[in-house]
Amino acid sequence: MNTMKIFYVLSLILFAMAPAYAQTSDAETGFFQQGFGDLTEELEIAREEGKKGVFIMFDDKDCPWCAKMKATVLNQPDVQKYYREFFRPVRVDRNGDEIITDFNGNEMMAKTLADNLRVRATPVMIFYDLQGKPMYRHTGATRSTQEFLWMGEYVAEGHYKTQRYTVYKRLKKKAGQ
Repeated sequence: MNTMKIFYVLSLILFAMAPAYAQTSDAETGFFQQGFGDLTEELEIAREEGKKGVFIMFDDKDCPWCAKMKATVLNQPDVQKYYREFFRPVRVDRNGDEIITDFNGNEMMAKTLADNLRVRATPVMIFYDLQGKPMYRHTGATRSTQEFLWMGEYVAEGHYKTQRYTVYKRLKKKAGQ
C-alpha cells in the first residue's frame, strides 16, 4: 500500500471517530480564554498578566484532529495550567465569518486572517511574542499531552531561538521526561 493510500485510510478512520470527540466544546475544555476578537487586545492582556505571548489555535468544526486535541489534550488540568501561566490561549475558527482584528489593527473575517497566514489544514498552532511576531508555528495535532506540554516549554523557555522543535522533542524523549 503506498503512502497516499495509508494516509487516506487513516484519515477515514479518524473521521469516523470524530463524532466521539466532537461532543467536547471549547467551553468544556477550559483551555481557551474568552476572546475579544481583537488580537491587539489579547496582546495587551498578555503583557499586563506577565505572559510570554499569545497562543492561537486555528481549528475547524469538522476537523477530527482538532476535536481529538480538545477531548484528550486541551481538557487536561496540567496543560491548562501551564499554557495559561505562560500564554494567552485563543481559538480562531479557520472558516469563521466573525470579525477579527489582527496584530496590526486590521479588521477582517477569521477565515481571511487564516488565509493570510496560510492556514490550510487544521489544527495550526502559532505562538506570538508580546509584539505580535510569530515565535513558532506547528501544523497538526500533537501525539500526546506530554508532547503538547513540551511544545509550550519549547517556546516559553526560548528553545525555539536555537533549535528545531523536532530536535527538542527528541532530546526530551531521550532524557525520559
